[in-house]
Amino acid sequence: MDWYSDPNATKPGDKWSQQDLKQLKKKLITANHILHHHGVVDAYGHISVRHPQDASIYIMCGYMAPGVVSRPEDLIEYRVEDSFPVDPEAKKGYSERFIHGEMFRMYESVNCVVHSHAQDVLPYATSEVPLMPVFHMAGFLGKKVPVFDIATLYQPGEAQDLLVRNACLGTELASKFTSPGVVLPDSADKIVKTDHTVVLMRRHGYTTHGPDIETAVYRAIYTKANASVQTNSLLIQQAWSQGSSLGGLTPVLQPLTEEMCDGCDRMNTGTQDKPWRLWVAEVENLPLYVNMG
Repeated sequence: MDWYSDPNATKPGDKWSQQDLKQLKKKLITANHILHHHGVVDAYGHISVRHPQDASIYIMCGYMAPGVVSRPEDLIEYRVEDSFPVDPEAKKGYSERFIHGEMFRMYESVNCVVHSHAQDVLPYATSEVPLMPVFHMAGFLGKKVPVFDIATLYQPGEAQDLLVRNACLGTELASKFTSPGVVLPDSADKIVKTDHTVVLMRRHGYTTHGPDIETAVYRAIYTKANASVQTNSLLIQQAWSQGSSLGGLTPVLQPLTEEMCDGCDRMNTGTQDKPWRLWVAEVENLPLYVNMG
């Protein structure tokens, strides 16, 4: 048995419905701070969670920068079915909440969604170079990271701001988390699990998810880290290839194999509580971040 495996442990998300809503909202505020501290989000980008006692509702902050979310009152509850606020008098929210709503509507296993424009990842969303898992902390990426291109969906004369601002666009993005040929659910059904953990969004950013907050935040942070490592690897490879006096070898980028992805993903899941505790301690000790949850 792997040292990080616990046969008596529950799987991530198994106890989702047993969580205290107040404590979950406090953790969601902390997650906003962690994502900002690690450069996954800045004034833009967002994270959401499914309501633990009512799967037809999800929660995310209102129209504000993630780093300054501080109170439960900063959060808004939305209906999964249409991404409209539960409270018709709710304050202004994110126009791209449909990214989150359609993920929760389509996938039973998804309890947290993160959307990011992290600059380390953007080169892979603006080029034909595929994002690949290049070190062990990113095994969750798998061998293929799909790309969603919203430009293919625009109608003539439609404003092309690249934002996922309605349910139709959200559904198209969410469908990229399944393998080609999977029958998409109607409003009453859900797919049990996704086939992909991350989808790049052409000229925009990326979206990831998890069965809980810790997993989704881990994936968001290490997607960014993996992109940085891959970019530096490609730069070194190019420099080496141009230097004929450096040994005569032709360097080749060596990403994880499928078996490595599976093994590393299992390891990542079994140990992600350790970085989570560190990340919480970091933001709790920085004056910018206030959590009154």
